[in-house]
Amino acid sequence: MQRRVLITGAGSGLGRALALRYAASGAAVACVDLKPERAEETVALLPASGHFALPADVGSDAAMRALAEAVTARWDGLDVLVNNAGIASGGGLLDADMDEWRAVLEVNLLGVVRGCRAFLPAMVARGRGQVINIASFAGLAGAPNIMSYGVSKAAVVALSEQLRAEMAPQGIAVGVACPSFFQTNLLQSWRGSERMRGFAERMMRGASDSLDEVADRLFAAAERREFLILPTRAERGRWRIKRFFPELYFRKLLQMAAARAAAAGKTTGGGST
Repeated sequence: MQRRVLITGAGSGLGRALALRYAASGAAVACVDLKPERAEETVALLPASGHFALPADVGSDAAMRALAEAVTARWDGLDVLVNNAGIASGGGLLDADMDEWRAVLEVNLLGVVRGCRAFLPAMVARGRGQVINIASFAGLAGAPNIMSYGVSKAAVVALSEQLRAEMAPQGIAVGVACPSFFQTNLLQSWRGSERMRGFAERMMRGASDSLDEVADRLFAAAERREFLILPTRAERGRWRIKRFFPELYFRKLLQMAAARAAAAGKTTGGGST
């Protein structure tokens, strides 16, 4: 039987790249995006057949219920659910107002919850399936000035850990991917400090990992059913340092943050001469 995969945020970037890889593996892919025309564009790029596009806002209870009904009308369930849709934000705790917090948590965290609640029951009934949640290394890093985004992604990591323990007896694998910066269009959904947006743009432009490299590593790790997936190269070493030498990691984190702040000040003309 052809494997059935649903990917949210599949209209561009990492979601589209993963859709291409699942389709190339022979799967049928349901491409979900806030903008239906982008989901249709992704479907048009996919090899073979059985794919379709659907619109949905993962930040809406009603939209996700409608999505589940639409998918059920075509398929009796999923084999793989990829909760990829998200929005970006940046700035410190005192920079982010409550509207930003609500918007970011509604999509980045509760969007994942909605996806799981919509499609896990059928997986549980069949006793098999896989859920892959796309978080970020921001959810592990404990770095300054990415407060609402980092907290939302840390919550996705915690959710995934707990979900893994709940679903293992049901025969369902759970994974969480935590990439760092790579070139994508995530900043189109930016909420928060414009100064931090500029910093994020520079980090993406200078990233050593391409979108295709990140998608290749993430897809391969998901196929091996790994839990914690670190698809950008430098983060594997950083995660080991944080786990085994947390105080050393913290000192290096502060040094890196100070160096980046100084560089940003020079770029904007705010540095000393």
